[in-house]
Amino acid sequence: MHTKRSNKYGLLGKDISYSFSGNYFSKKFEKLNLKGYTYENFDFQDLSNFNKVLDQTTDLKGMNVTIPYKESIIPYLTRLDPTAAEIGAVNTIKFTKEGTIGFNTDVIGFRKAIEPLISSEHKKALILGTGGASKAVSHVFKTMGIPFLFISRQSKEGQISYKDLTKEILQEHLIIVNCTPIGTFPEIDQKPDIDYSQIGANHIAFDLIYNPEQTAFLNEAKLRGAKIKNGYEMLVGQAEASWEIWNS
Repeated sequence: MHTKRSNKYGLLGKDISYSFSGNYFSKKFEKLNLKGYTYENFDFQDLSNFNKVLDQTTDLKGMNVTIPYKESIIPYLTRLDPTAAEIGAVNTIKFTKEGTIGFNTDVIGFRKAIEPLISSEHKKALILGTGGASKAVSHVFKTMGIPFLFISRQSKEGQISYKDLTKEILQEHLIIVNCTPIGTFPEIDQKPDIDYSQIGANHIAFDLIYNPEQTAFLNEAKLRGAKIKNGYEMLVGQAEASWEIWNS
């Protein structure tokens, strides 16, 4: 039998005072008139204290995971949902009697947000960044049959560097997704180091960042006629999917 104490949720991350999730779920609890439900930030500089916190906080029902722990949290979990295991990144944890289960709802949120923008001309994608969020994005493109290329600071197997990103590649890949934190408030003047003059009206520019509403990356793309979208809709989609998992 659940008591009020079992209705505690949280967000695991680093330097997360700004977090979307806390605000979103607090408003959700209020709107649904859910008394005794709480959502708090677990702001860790590293994961060394994770198990100790779990031992002291036995009433947790669910947790979201954000940068930079979507991959490094995995060894601390009892098991993974098959999709999270395939992706290699977790953004949702469900606490059960049998232990902690890791899920990935970023895939649900991203697919719902990107699908309405895609038409038959959008055949290839560029993914800026190689962290946990980019793994979810690449998984969605795989399931949609859209080939993709990872762009990162260094070139190695499976990815190329920003300096190797030619105008031909930019012109051929009409979907560009920023999975890096570059441009997040307060560093709103920063943007990924790509040749924006090669972006045109056929491009889609999608930024996982939601604060600011229009990043410098999106602004550059919009000036050149591209379709743009920020990460807010994706965040709502993944949050609602998390809520369903926690309460199923």
